[in-house]
Amino acid sequence: MKKTLFVILAVVAVASCKSQYDALLASNDADTKYAAAMDYFNNGKYKKAATLFESLAVLTSNTEKDDTVQFYWGLSNYRDRDYYTAEANFTRFITHYPMSVFTPEAAFLRIDCLYRSTYRYELDQVPTQQALAEISQYKKENPDSPRIEACDKMEADLNERLDRKALEAAKLYYKMENYKSSRIAFRNILKNDPENIYREDILYYTAMSSYKYALLSVTAKQKERYLTFVDDYLNFISEIPESSYRRELDVMYRRAQKALGKSIADDGEDISDRDLRKQKKEEEKALRRAARELEKQGE
Repeated sequence: MKKTLFVILAVVAVASCKSQYDALLASNDADTKYAAAMDYFNNGKYKKAATLFESLAVLTSNTEKDDTVQFYWGLSNYRDRDYYTAEANFTRFITHYPMSVFTPEAAFLRIDCLYRSTYRYELDQVPTQQALAEISQYKKENPDSPRIEACDKMEADLNERLDRKALEAAKLYYKMENYKSSRIAFRNILKNDPENIYREDILYYTAMSSYKYALLSVTAKQKERYLTFVDDYLNFISEIPESSYRRELDVMYRRAQKALGKSIADDGEDISDRDLRKQKKEEEKALRRAARELEKQGE
């Protein structure tokens, strides 16, 4: 019985609150609706606050509260994590109220909405590119803003996604063992974006792609393709000599040299097998001459 009574009272209370809120929405009393909207906002009920501010906007149009209502409408949506609607709110706000005290905050929150609406690197990066363009524009227009550091962090994060997206796309060719295409893809990344933060990985996969492409080629084309790997290897070690990839690439380099009919001297100089055979023959000739000279002296 007590439980039933409690349920009934709860339903009545909810119905009462709902009818009160509905009455506020329908009301044309701007002051009462404004106070209620602010109360909902300050108590963290952002969805209800946003709805009230939206309905209030018609009543306060062209009044001294107009920009406040419009700003808090957007801010309520922002706090409610409805970034798509909030971005539209703030875009409209900075267009219609360029001199408002809320405009600097609205301008930043707008790009923050764009940033928060982007996707993981595996997904579509068009929103990322749009957000980067808007952040860059904001920094140009507000060079002294205290929000510049926050903008820099957004840019770094978004650029990392684009860099990662490019790297992983090229690695798909590598994983499919299409090494000719993977080398082209990795080289194109650095051609289009020399500052890619994964530059070391890209140079490594470029070299490994050319090595494996040569290894799997027909004999007639291996020499030319191993020489391509050698170029990639030398480019890598000249740029990143202390890389953790160095040891693995050194092994590939020695194998490539062997495949090209060369060996590595102690000082790092390439010596062909033909030169080694020539040197050995000359040493043997010198020994035979020395032996003949000894025989003559013995006579």
